[in-house]
Amino acid sequence: MTKDRVIGVKRRAGLLFLLAAVLLLAAGLGLWRIRSKPSREPLFLTAAVKRGDLIATISATGTVEPEQVVDVGAQVAGIIVSFGRDEQGRLIDYGSPVKEGTVLARIDDSLYAAALESAKAQLQQAEANKVSADANLLQMKANLFKARADWNRAQMLGPSDALSRSAYDQYQSAFDVAEASLAGAESGVVQSIAALQQAKANLISAQVNLSYCVIKSPVTGLILDRRVNMGQTVVPSLSAPSLFLIAKNLDRVKVWVSVNERDIGRIVPGQTVGLMADAYPNRVFEGQVAKVRLNAMMTQNVLTYTVEVNTDNPNGKLLPYLTVNARFSVGRRKGVLLVPNAALRWSPRPREIAPPFREKASASGPGGTIWIASERFVRPVSVQVGLTDGKMTQVEGTELTEGLPVVFGKRSS
Repeated sequence: MTKDRVIGVKRRAGLLFLLAAVLLLAAGLGLWRIRSKPSREPLFLTAAVKRGDLIATISATGTVEPEQVVDVGAQVAGIIVSFGRDEQGRLIDYGSPVKEGTVLARIDDSLYAAALESAKAQLQQAEANKVSADANLLQMKANLFKARADWNRAQMLGPSDALSRSAYDQYQSAFDVAEASLAGAESGVVQSIAALQQAKANLISAQVNLSYCVIKSPVTGLILDRRVNMGQTVVPSLSAPSLFLIAKNLDRVKVWVSVNERDIGRIVPGQTVGLMADAYPNRVFEGQVAKVRLNAMMTQNVLTYTVEVNTDNPNGKLLPYLTVNARFSVGRRKGVLLVPNAALRWSPRPREIAPPFREKASASGPGGTIWIASERFVRPVSVQVGLTDGKMTQVEGTELTEGLPVVFGKRSS
């Protein structure tokens, strides 16, 4: 390669290097201008003050309970030998519908049937003893009548040649014995009457115990729980063993709701309650407050009261013991100004407040304060806070108008 050619190559390389340097410098300058140029994107997150309706609620959790639950037990001991049948002809089991008087189960009645026959025999014997005592009383009365007559005649004659002294004494003794025998006969009649009454009572007791061997439903309802099996022995002790749990009526149920002490003051009878169960996520059941129980419960240092809520359950959708979320309606407002709850919690830094309002912002007044966006600054507006539904809050103020951009947050840089 000649010397001139080498020089030309070097010149071209130098020109290319210079051109690349100029391009890099221009790109850096452009990037600096872009970054140094003020962003037109708003600095604050805002929501317009709007007018609408508001329903304030209190949320709590509760459990569905039947209006009345009957615990059916056994009053006699024995072995379960059979179960009855429900309205569909099936053996009594969980969920069986029953009517009042339906046979639920039978206990082996061999011993009680034998006791009943024994009581009948004792009654017959007591009746016979009563007849014998009555007859003995009549005999004693006749003996007394004869002894009195003999004694009266003996008294008229007296001890004489016609009546010896020994015969006189015999008549007197016979009269005294007849009187004593009559008193004994009368006592025997009283005893026979008492024995007869006891025998009748024993018979009634035996009949009742025998009837207890057939367990019947005391109400019309639905079997919630069957707690015995065929062949199981039930033994009553101080309390009757529980055999069946029956819900009297599931067309109407109660919900026992645990309400925190801070909210209980706003719960009153007749209050409307919306009930929602996870089993039916798209359905709201409507109920009413029936009563507030006064026996509070302390759980992990949280004091709660049980509130009874009545609700119709015509299709039986709300099953016993379901967990439901309850919303108590504590207030309604129509056509009021609303702002997000976050707007009442947000506060700016001092340098973000518009200069004319910085002194005013330092003085805290009653009620609350919301911040209105104005270019790259915010200005305070004092408001009176009303009801809230957990997301939106009712506000009032002389400076408030519908559509104002209220700040509830700031964009991340």
